[in-house]
Amino acid sequence: MRIISSAEIETAITHRGMIEAMRNAFRSQIIAPLRHHHHVARPDRPDSDLLIMPAWTDFTAQGHSGRGYQGVKIVTVTPDNARSSIPSVVGVYVLLSGETGMPLAIIDGRVLTLRRTAAASALAASYLARADASRLLMVGAGALAPYLIDAHAAMRPISEVLIWNRTPETAKRLASAMKRDGIRISPTEDLEGAARGAHIVSCATMSQAPVVKGAWIEPGTHIDLVGGYRPDMRETDDDAIRKARVFVDIRESALAEAGDIMQPVENGILDVEDIAADLFELTRGEKSGRRFHDQVTLFKSVGSAIEDLAGAVHIFAQL
Repeated sequence: MRIISSAEIETAITHRGMIEAMRNAFRSQIIAPLRHHHHVARPDRPDSDLLIMPAWTDFTAQGHSGRGYQGVKIVTVTPDNARSSIPSVVGVYVLLSGETGMPLAIIDGRVLTLRRTAAASALAASYLARADASRLLMVGAGALAPYLIDAHAAMRPISEVLIWNRTPETAKRLASAMKRDGIRISPTEDLEGAARGAHIVSCATMSQAPVVKGAWIEPGTHIDLVGGYRPDMRETDDDAIRKARVFVDIRESALAEAGDIMQPVENGILDVEDIAADLFELTRGEKSGRRFHDQVTLFKSVGSAIEDLAGAVHIFAQL
Protein backbone atom coordinates (compact mmCIF):
# COMPACT_ATOMS: atom_id res chain seq x y z
CA MET A 1 0.00 0.00 0.00
CA ARG A 2 1.30 3.41 -0.97
CA ILE A 3 1.14 6.60 1.04
CA ILE A 4 0.77 9.66 -1.23
CA SER A 5 1.63 12.99 0.36
CA SER A 6 0.41 16.46 -0.41
CA ALA A 7 3.83 17.37 -1.83
CA GLU A 8 3.67 14.48 -4.32
CA ILE A 9 0.21 15.56 -5.47
CA GLU A 10 1.25 19.19 -5.91
CA THR A 11 4.31 18.18 -7.94
CA ALA A 12 2.70 15.67 -10.29
CA ILE A 13 -0.92 16.72 -10.81
CA THR A 14 -2.02 19.53 -13.15
CA HIS A 15 -5.29 21.41 -12.87
CA ARG A 16 -6.27 20.57 -16.44
CA GLY A 17 -5.56 16.88 -15.84
CA MET A 18 -7.76 16.87 -12.74
CA ILE A 19 -10.52 18.74 -14.58
CA GLU A 20 -10.57 16.14 -17.34
CA ALA A 21 -10.62 13.37 -14.71
CA MET A 22 -13.77 15.01 -13.29
CA ARG A 23 -15.33 15.24 -16.75
CA ASN A 24 -14.72 11.53 -17.38
CA ALA A 25 -16.05 10.65 -13.92
CA PHE A 26 -19.41 12.33 -14.46
CA ARG A 27 -19.70 10.58 -17.82
CA SER A 28 -19.01 7.15 -16.30
CA GLN A 29 -20.74 5.00 -13.71
CA ILE A 30 -19.58 5.79 -10.19
CA ILE A 31 -21.82 4.88 -7.26
CA ALA A 32 -21.74 7.41 -4.44
CA PRO A 33 -24.30 7.39 -1.62
CA LEU A 34 -25.09 10.70 0.06
CA ARG A 35 -22.22 11.53 2.35
CA HIS A 36 -22.46 10.96 6.09
CA HIS A 37 -22.46 14.44 7.59
CA HIS A 38 -22.10 14.64 11.36
CA HIS A 39 -22.24 17.93 13.22
CA VAL A 40 -19.87 17.75 16.18
CA ALA A 41 -20.74 19.93 19.16
CA ARG A 42 -17.70 21.07 21.13
CA PRO A 43 -18.11 22.80 24.51
CA ASP A 44 -16.49 26.23 24.70
CA ARG A 45 -15.38 26.04 21.03
CA PRO A 46 -17.11 26.49 17.66
CA ASP A 47 -18.72 23.29 16.42
CA SER A 48 -16.99 21.20 13.75
CA ASP A 49 -18.15 18.79 11.06
CA LEU A 50 -17.15 15.21 10.33
CA LEU A 51 -17.83 13.92 6.81
CA ILE A 52 -17.51 10.35 5.57
CA MET A 53 -17.75 9.93 1.79
CA PRO A 54 -17.73 6.45 0.18
CA ALA A 55 -17.83 5.60 -3.55
CA TRP A 56 -17.07 2.73 -5.92
CA THR A 57 -16.81 2.07 -9.65
CA ASP A 58 -15.91 -0.60 -12.21
CA PHE A 59 -13.85 1.99 -14.10
CA THR A 60 -10.11 1.20 -14.22
CA ALA A 61 -7.51 3.89 -14.80
CA GLN A 62 -5.50 3.62 -18.01
CA GLY A 63 -2.40 1.50 -17.53
CA HIS A 64 -3.72 -0.22 -14.40
CA SER A 65 -5.21 -3.70 -14.17
CA GLY A 66 -8.11 -4.88 -12.04
CA ARG A 67 -11.83 -4.34 -11.93
CA GLY A 68 -12.36 -0.84 -10.67
CA TYR A 69 -11.93 0.88 -7.35
CA GLN A 70 -13.59 1.52 -4.03
CA GLY A 71 -12.73 4.40 -1.75
CA VAL A 72 -13.73 6.50 1.21
CA LYS A 73 -12.74 9.96 2.35
CA ILE A 74 -12.77 10.96 5.99
CA VAL A 75 -12.59 14.70 6.42
CA THR A 76 -13.10 17.21 9.22
CA VAL A 77 -14.06 20.85 8.90
CA THR A 78 -12.94 22.88 11.93
CA PRO A 79 -13.47 26.61 11.26
CA ASP A 80 -11.48 27.92 14.24
CA ASN A 81 -8.30 26.09 13.16
CA ALA A 82 -7.33 29.25 11.31
CA ARG A 83 -6.57 30.91 14.63
CA SER A 84 -3.72 28.45 15.08
CA SER A 85 -2.61 28.61 11.42
CA ILE A 86 -3.92 25.08 10.87
CA PRO A 87 -6.03 24.22 7.78
CA SER A 88 -9.78 24.19 8.45
CA VAL A 89 -10.35 21.21 6.17
CA VAL A 90 -8.18 18.12 6.73
CA GLY A 91 -8.56 14.42 6.10
CA VAL A 92 -7.40 11.26 4.39
CA TYR A 93 -8.56 9.19 1.42
CA VAL A 94 -8.34 5.40 1.44
CA LEU A 95 -8.29 3.90 -2.07
CA LEU A 96 -9.13 0.20 -2.38
CA SER A 97 -9.12 -2.36 -5.16
CA GLY A 98 -12.60 -2.86 -6.58
CA GLU A 99 -11.75 -6.48 -7.31
CA THR A 100 -10.25 -7.64 -4.03
CA GLY A 101 -10.97 -4.82 -1.57
CA MET A 102 -7.28 -4.66 -0.73
CA PRO A 103 -5.98 -1.19 0.22
CA LEU A 104 -4.00 0.44 -2.59
CA ALA A 105 -3.15 3.87 -1.21
CA ILE A 106 -3.70 6.39 1.55
CA ILE A 107 -3.85 9.84 -0.02
CA ASP A 108 -3.63 13.24 1.63
CA GLY A 109 -7.27 14.27 1.88
CA ARG A 110 -6.73 18.01 2.23
CA VAL A 111 -4.99 18.56 -1.10
CA LEU A 112 -7.21 15.99 -2.83
CA THR A 113 -10.25 17.97 -1.64
CA LEU A 114 -8.78 21.31 -2.72
CA ARG A 115 -7.81 19.96 -6.15
CA ARG A 116 -11.05 18.14 -6.92
CA THR A 117 -13.24 21.00 -5.64
CA ALA A 118 -11.49 23.54 -7.84
CA ALA A 119 -11.61 21.10 -10.76
CA ALA A 120 -15.37 20.65 -10.43
CA SER A 121 -15.90 24.42 -10.51
CA ALA A 122 -13.66 24.82 -13.56
CA LEU A 123 -15.40 21.88 -15.23
CA ALA A 124 -18.75 23.62 -14.74
CA ALA A 125 -17.29 26.89 -16.03
CA SER A 126 -16.20 25.14 -19.22
CA TYR A 127 -19.92 24.83 -20.01
CA LEU A 128 -21.27 27.92 -18.25
CA ALA A 129 -18.74 30.78 -18.38
CA ARG A 130 -18.28 32.88 -21.50
CA ALA A 131 -15.49 31.61 -23.74
CA ASP A 132 -13.85 35.05 -23.56
CA ALA A 133 -14.08 35.37 -19.75
CA SER A 134 -10.90 37.15 -18.68
CA ARG A 135 -11.76 38.89 -15.38
CA LEU A 136 -12.16 36.77 -12.24
CA LEU A 137 -13.29 37.94 -8.83
CA MET A 138 -12.24 35.61 -6.02
CA VAL A 139 -14.43 36.11 -2.93
CA GLY A 140 -12.60 34.59 0.01
CA ALA A 141 -8.86 34.17 0.44
CA GLY A 142 -8.66 30.88 2.28
CA ALA A 143 -6.91 27.63 1.33
CA LEU A 144 -9.20 26.95 -1.64
CA ALA A 145 -8.84 30.36 -3.29
CA PRO A 146 -5.51 29.84 -5.13
CA TYR A 147 -6.69 26.48 -6.45
CA LEU A 148 -9.89 28.02 -7.80
CA ILE A 149 -7.95 30.82 -9.45
CA ASP A 150 -5.56 28.40 -11.15
CA ALA A 151 -8.31 25.96 -12.17
CA HIS A 152 -10.45 28.69 -13.76
CA ALA A 153 -7.36 30.05 -15.52
CA ALA A 154 -6.76 26.57 -16.95
CA MET A 155 -10.13 26.66 -18.73
CA ARG A 156 -10.67 30.34 -19.55
CA PRO A 157 -8.31 33.15 -20.70
CA ILE A 158 -8.09 34.80 -17.28
CA SER A 159 -5.83 37.85 -17.37
CA GLU A 160 -7.02 39.78 -14.32
CA VAL A 161 -7.93 38.53 -10.84
CA LEU A 162 -9.25 40.58 -7.94
CA ILE A 163 -9.30 38.99 -4.47
CA TRP A 164 -11.69 40.15 -1.75
CA ASN A 165 -11.76 38.91 1.82
CA ARG A 166 -13.52 40.09 4.96
CA THR A 167 -10.06 40.69 6.38
CA PRO A 168 -8.32 42.83 3.75
CA GLU A 169 -4.83 41.88 4.93
CA THR A 170 -5.56 38.23 4.10
CA ALA A 171 -6.48 39.17 0.53
CA LYS A 172 -3.32 41.27 0.25
CA ARG A 173 -1.14 38.37 1.42
CA LEU A 174 -2.66 35.95 -1.08
CA ALA A 175 -2.37 38.42 -3.95
CA SER A 176 1.29 39.02 -3.10
CA ALA A 177 2.01 35.29 -2.87
CA MET A 178 0.40 34.40 -6.21
CA LYS A 179 2.63 35.21 -9.17
CA ARG A 180 1.26 33.89 -12.46
CA ASP A 181 2.60 34.69 -15.93
CA GLY A 182 0.12 36.75 -17.93
CA ILE A 183 -2.28 37.26 -15.01
CA ARG A 184 -2.51 40.42 -12.91
CA ILE A 185 -3.60 39.47 -9.38
CA SER A 186 -4.59 42.24 -6.97
CA PRO A 187 -6.49 42.63 -3.69
CA THR A 188 -9.61 44.77 -3.50
CA GLU A 189 -11.77 46.21 -0.75
CA ASP A 190 -14.50 47.25 -3.19
CA LEU A 191 -16.56 44.06 -3.43
CA GLU A 192 -19.47 45.66 -5.29
CA GLY A 193 -17.26 47.32 -7.89
CA ALA A 194 -15.25 44.15 -8.40
CA ALA A 195 -18.41 42.08 -8.84
CA ARG A 196 -19.82 44.53 -11.38
CA GLY A 197 -16.66 44.23 -13.49
CA ALA A 198 -16.15 40.45 -13.26
CA HIS A 199 -16.83 37.83 -15.91
CA ILE A 200 -16.59 35.05 -13.29
CA VAL A 201 -17.38 35.52 -9.59
CA SER A 202 -16.05 32.60 -7.54
CA CYS A 203 -17.04 32.40 -3.87
CA ALA A 204 -15.30 30.21 -1.30
CA THR A 205 -16.42 31.39 2.12
CA MET A 206 -18.12 29.86 5.14
CA SER A 207 -20.63 32.69 5.34
CA GLN A 208 -24.08 32.16 6.81
CA ALA A 209 -25.37 35.37 5.21
CA PRO A 210 -25.20 36.42 1.52
CA VAL A 211 -21.90 38.05 0.59
CA VAL A 212 -22.50 38.77 -3.10
CA LYS A 213 -25.69 40.58 -4.13
CA GLY A 214 -27.57 39.85 -7.32
CA ALA A 215 -27.95 43.58 -7.94
CA TRP A 216 -24.20 43.74 -8.57
CA ILE A 217 -24.16 40.99 -11.19
CA GLU A 218 -23.85 42.22 -14.76
CA PRO A 219 -25.22 40.41 -17.85
CA GLY A 220 -22.97 37.59 -19.01
CA THR A 221 -21.46 36.85 -15.59
CA HIS A 222 -20.90 33.31 -14.33
CA ILE A 223 -21.28 32.83 -10.55
CA ASP A 224 -19.39 29.94 -8.96
CA LEU A 225 -20.48 29.08 -5.39
CA VAL A 226 -18.20 26.69 -3.55
CA GLY A 227 -17.95 27.53 0.14
CA GLY A 228 -21.36 26.74 1.64
CA TYR A 229 -21.79 23.07 2.48
CA ARG A 230 -24.65 23.25 5.02
CA PRO A 231 -28.30 24.38 4.79
CA ASP A 232 -27.57 27.40 7.02
CA MET A 233 -24.79 28.74 4.78
CA ARG A 234 -25.39 31.29 2.03
CA GLU A 235 -23.02 33.16 -0.31
CA THR A 236 -25.49 34.93 -2.64
CA ASP A 237 -28.91 36.47 -2.14
CA ASP A 238 -32.30 35.73 -3.73
CA ASP A 239 -31.77 38.39 -6.39
CA ALA A 240 -28.83 36.42 -7.76
CA ILE A 241 -30.99 33.29 -7.97
CA ARG A 242 -33.78 35.21 -9.73
CA LYS A 243 -31.33 36.68 -12.24
CA ALA A 244 -29.43 33.47 -13.09
CA ARG A 245 -29.92 30.17 -14.85
CA VAL A 246 -29.08 27.77 -12.02
CA PHE A 247 -26.89 24.64 -12.19
CA VAL A 248 -25.58 22.26 -9.52
CA ASP A 249 -22.97 19.52 -9.27
CA ILE A 250 -25.42 16.83 -8.07
CA ARG A 251 -29.14 17.55 -7.66
CA GLU A 252 -29.78 15.27 -4.69
CA SER A 253 -26.87 16.67 -2.70
CA ALA A 254 -27.63 20.30 -3.52
CA LEU A 255 -31.26 19.91 -2.45
CA ALA A 256 -30.22 18.25 0.81
CA GLU A 257 -27.21 20.31 1.89
CA ALA A 258 -26.74 23.59 -0.01
CA GLY A 259 -28.25 26.67 1.60
CA ASP A 260 -27.80 28.64 -1.63
CA ILE A 261 -30.27 26.22 -3.24
CA MET A 262 -32.39 24.99 -0.32
CA GLN A 263 -33.27 28.40 1.07
CA PRO A 264 -34.54 29.86 -2.24
CA VAL A 265 -36.54 26.65 -2.83
CA GLU A 266 -38.09 26.87 0.63
CA ASN A 267 -38.86 30.58 0.12
CA GLY A 268 -40.52 29.99 -3.26
CA ILE A 269 -37.80 31.91 -5.12
CA LEU A 270 -36.55 28.84 -6.99
CA ASP A 271 -38.55 25.88 -8.22
CA VAL A 272 -36.75 22.54 -8.16
CA GLU A 273 -37.69 22.10 -11.81
CA ASP A 274 -35.90 25.36 -12.62
CA ILE A 275 -32.50 23.85 -11.84
CA ALA A 276 -31.29 23.67 -15.44
CA ALA A 277 -28.80 20.80 -15.18
CA ASP A 278 -26.23 19.02 -13.05
CA LEU A 279 -22.73 17.90 -13.99
CA PHE A 280 -23.97 14.51 -15.16
CA GLU A 281 -26.26 16.15 -17.71
CA LEU A 282 -23.75 18.80 -18.79
CA THR A 283 -20.84 16.42 -19.33
CA ARG A 284 -22.99 13.89 -21.19
CA GLY A 285 -24.51 16.53 -23.46
CA GLU A 286 -28.03 15.83 -22.19
CA LYS A 287 -28.65 19.46 -21.20
CA SER A 288 -27.22 22.71 -22.52
CA GLY A 289 -25.08 25.10 -20.53
CA ARG A 290 -24.77 28.80 -21.38
CA ARG A 291 -27.29 29.65 -24.09
CA PHE A 292 -26.32 33.21 -25.02
CA HIS A 293 -23.58 35.76 -24.37
CA ASP A 294 -25.43 37.96 -21.88
CA GLN A 295 -26.97 35.15 -19.84
CA VAL A 296 -26.16 35.03 -16.12
CA THR A 297 -25.28 31.51 -14.98
CA LEU A 298 -24.89 30.22 -11.42
CA PHE A 299 -23.24 26.97 -10.37
CA LYS A 300 -23.57 25.61 -6.84
CA SER A 301 -21.07 22.97 -5.81
CA VAL A 302 -21.57 20.92 -2.66
CA GLY A 303 -18.92 18.31 -3.37
CA SER A 304 -19.35 14.60 -3.94
CA ALA A 305 -17.64 11.31 -3.27
CA ILE A 306 -17.73 10.88 -7.06
CA GLU A 307 -15.22 13.70 -7.32
CA ASP A 308 -13.08 12.30 -4.51
CA LEU A 309 -12.86 8.82 -6.04
CA ALA A 310 -12.15 10.24 -9.50
CA GLY A 311 -9.45 12.50 -8.08
CA ALA A 312 -7.92 9.68 -6.03
CA VAL A 313 -7.83 7.33 -9.02
CA HIS A 314 -6.27 10.06 -11.18
CA ILE A 315 -3.59 10.75 -8.56
CA PHE A 316 -2.91 7.03 -8.08
CA ALA A 317 -2.58 6.50 -11.82
CA GLN A 318 -0.27 9.48 -12.32
CA LEU A 319 2.02 8.60 -9.43
